[in-house]
Amino acid sequence: MKRNVDRKPSLMSAESVATDCWRKSFRRKRLASSGVVVLCLAVLAGCSAPSSHTAYLSLPQMDAVASFRINNGTAKFTPIVGSPFFTGSSPGPVVVDPAKRFLYVANRNDDTISRFKIDSAIGSLTEVTPRVSTGLTPSDMVMNSAGTFLFVVNQISSNISVYSVDASSGALTQVSGSPFSTPPNPVRLAISPSGNFLYVVNGNLALVFGYAVDSSGGLQPVPQSPFPVGIGPLDIAIDPGEKFVYVVNSSDNTVTIDSINSAGSLTPIVGSPVAAGTTPISLTVSPSGTYVYIANQGSSNITAYMIDPTNGTPTLLTGSPFSGGTSPSLIVSDPNGNFVYTVSQSSSTITVLSVTAGTGALATTGGSASTLVAPASMFVTK
Repeated sequence: MKRNVDRKPSLMSAESVATDCWRKSFRRKRLASSGVVVLCLAVLAGCSAPSSHTAYLSLPQMDAVASFRINNGTAKFTPIVGSPFFTGSSPGPVVVDPAKRFLYVANRNDDTISRFKIDSAIGSLTEVTPRVSTGLTPSDMVMNSAGTFLFVVNQISSNISVYSVDASSGALTQVSGSPFSTPPNPVRLAISPSGNFLYVVNGNLALVFGYAVDSSGGLQPVPQSPFPVGIGPLDIAIDPGEKFVYVVNSSDNTVTIDSINSAGSLTPIVGSPVAAGTTPISLTVSPSGTYVYIANQGSSNITAYMIDPTNGTPTLLTGSPFSGGTSPSLIVSDPNGNFVYTVSQSSSTITVLSVTAGTGALATTGGSASTLVAPASMFVTK
């Protein structure tokens, strides 16, 4: 993408200054002019207020993480001073701890995890070394809601690395028994809101493997695991009430919906699987658990369902599928429930969609942000 960096800061708008600073920080690691730094800080000073929150995206081609402030009311994205921040080689999944003090990114070529301290005022990142080793090719990563354990699925070594998280420093230590073996080619995982159950998607076998998580972070298969899903599963999500598991089946253009029992076992609901668009690749559940949105990369749109809170029965939303940007590869719900974000790897663009209160319908806002290169993952804080 062509970078417009030749204009003088004094002639630029506030938004343009912030964007220009972001681009320059990657090329030179540090801005050469202290005056530009001061100007950028002045532009973004208001972003540290509670009226905004943050988004972090991994950029494998840059070996970096991009950081943005998101305005709560408008969902306008503004680059954070110093962004993007350098990581290991080919960063993939990104996780922020519940207290928003530390960010973790798995480096897929290095087989490591980078830990960053988050500046509470502006959201900038400072890496804390040394990096921690994982298995081969860490492809996904989640943290429990208490912030005490970090789970990493390693695609090539076919196992799950589990780390305890130091409450003060954020440092990671592998728990006893880690890594835990899984069948070949695990690709995604999800942790239940209670932290009691972990589910791993296996792309080759069209199965989901369920594990009970003990108080020390150890893993044991839940009864009847594994559980069948559709062909080519690529993503998985759990509703906030811990009632249902959703799995995107990319090869047969469906979504499997399973109910969760008290032991963590899964049972398909009546009518599962349900139809998606062409080549569904990612999905997200609204913060209320009422709506599920599926990003269809092949048909460049979003399929949306309303979910019955009792039995999980899905109802296609009026107007679905909705426009969702060009070939969306990721979809993320904003924690405030008012917006949904899609990410296109082909256009290196974040697209902002508003959520209609009461119906869950999506509408284009015209809002977007450039990531310069194709992102691999996105994490949005509360």
